[in-house]
Amino acid sequence: MLDATTRSGGTATASPRATLTELALAQELVTTAPAPVGFAARCSRVLLSPWSRLSLLLVLLAGAASTVLLFEPQRLLADGWPPQLGGAAAALVFAVAYGLCTVAFVPRPLLNLAAGALFGSQFGIGSALAGTVLGAGIAFGLGRILGQDALRPLLRGRWLKAADGQLSRHGFRSMLAARLFPGVPFWAANYCAAVSRMGYVPFLVATGLGSIPNTAAYVVAGARASTPTSPAFLIAMACIALPALVGAAIAWRKRHQLRGVR
Repeated sequence: MLDATTRSGGTATASPRATLTELALAQELVTTAPAPVGFAARCSRVLLSPWSRLSLLLVLLAGAASTVLLFEPQRLLADGWPPQLGGAAAALVFAVAYGLCTVAFVPRPLLNLAAGALFGSQFGIGSALAGTVLGAGIAFGLGRILGQDALRPLLRGRWLKAADGQLSRHGFRSMLAARLFPGVPFWAANYCAAVSRMGYVPFLVATGLGSIPNTAAYVVAGARASTPTSPAFLIAMACIALPALVGAAIAWRKRHQLRGVR
């Protein structure tokens, strides 16, 4: 019988089984060999890296803030709303502009007062709340997509870890409290929530519900600014001042508690 070689003529001939094994090994090596990385792939990797996306976020925010400073949207209050719009259409356009302005760091109290002065209490409250939720959603989405991967590894301090844990585990009630009691800037709460692991739906629902009292108070104050002695204006001012005092008291108490823990 002939095994792996034949004895005739002193020559060795490989068996068919050995030849098939060698071919299979060669094919496996070719398949598992790393493919060369091209220039386009390297550019995509750099552009999609966490720090590149964070840089894009900073550029977008700086551009939005610069646009607000250059075009001065507050001139709409002095010149009046565009005459071709009125009623619900004007309130809808204002809500969209409201949301974009909050992303560009325009203070919400000014926008709420403007909503009341332009549309009155009913349309003003609806437009301001819609703009609040829209602006918060845009900021949250930008922060989550462009900033979370780069900023989460930097959460190393005790306070930062505590805030991140609170927002991640108790997102709805934490954001609801932040919206109800002033003290945390609107934009800061948006981006802090985006960096945490809070869900999108709890963030938007808590923002909408928690913003109702403060937004309504400012809108009513703007609508009744021409009659500062009216009961509606005085109640609105009280509703603005009371949460601010409560928030300051809570912050003062928490600060002393943290000092005692050290």
